[in-house]
Amino acid sequence: MTGRVEGKVAFITGAGRGQGRSHAVRLAEEGADIIAIDICEPIDGVPFDLATDDDLAETAELVKSHDRRVVTAKVDVRDLNGLTKAVQSGVEQLGRLDIVAANAGIATGGSSLEDMDTKTWQDMIDVNMTGVWHTAKVAIPHIVAGGRGGSIVLTSSVGGLKSYPFCGHYVTAKHGVIGIMRTLAIELAQNNIRVNSVHPTQVNTAMIMNDATYQMFRPDLENPGPDDFAPLSQMMNTLPIPWVEPEDISNAVLFLASDESRYITGVTLPVDAGACLK
Repeated sequence: MTGRVEGKVAFITGAGRGQGRSHAVRLAEEGADIIAIDICEPIDGVPFDLATDDDLAETAELVKSHDRRVVTAKVDVRDLNGLTKAVQSGVEQLGRLDIVAANAGIATGGSSLEDMDTKTWQDMIDVNMTGVWHTAKVAIPHIVAGGRGGSIVLTSSVGGLKSYPFCGHYVTAKHGVIGIMRTLAIELAQNNIRVNSVHPTQVNTAMIMNDATYQMFRPDLENPGPDDFAPLSQMMNTLPIPWVEPEDISNAVLFLASDESRYITGVTLPVDAGACLK
């Protein structure tokens, strides 16, 4: 099947690499033009490298390789004014907006909520929850103005459906995304705009596959790597795999963005290898 989102325009945050890049490429493969944004700079306290300007440029080239148009901008999802301008520019250049994938997020951890410092807490809430609200807020007027309906997909996590210790700020933010999703699903239904969330388990991207994660899971080792992390990661899932690939999440986003899910709204969709069963 091809052309599942033919002629539509998708706005994707955190598109420089990882899941965001995968979403951009997958939707482009199926016919969508893309508005792709990323912060393209470090955030203090995040223990892995975030995307760069070159990463975002590479995403754009990958979209273009599928003969689709793309507009990029360097924007932090915490910056409501910057997001507003980026989406406005993208819609002016591409002519419409139909799909939103609010994907941008960070991961930090290692502290109990009792011991966590306020900056670590606030940065997580500001990026992973408020940033999702910002993304939807700036996009909704353009989708409504088009009068064709649309689809908004918010990236939460297995951590939005269950709790894990020593990452309570992340769990809180990802639970909050569900509240945003369910509220918007009701508020936007009259405009035929569907709103759903996806909930990945560990995904094979830099957010999980980094030295800080390996050390957190294997503090007994001096220099743990992915092979040391894999058995413990697999224990969190029901299926016998340690993590899923970005494309697995992108296929879920594509389904929720397409007319195949035209009557699905307000749904929390795990792509979790059965992690929620544990």
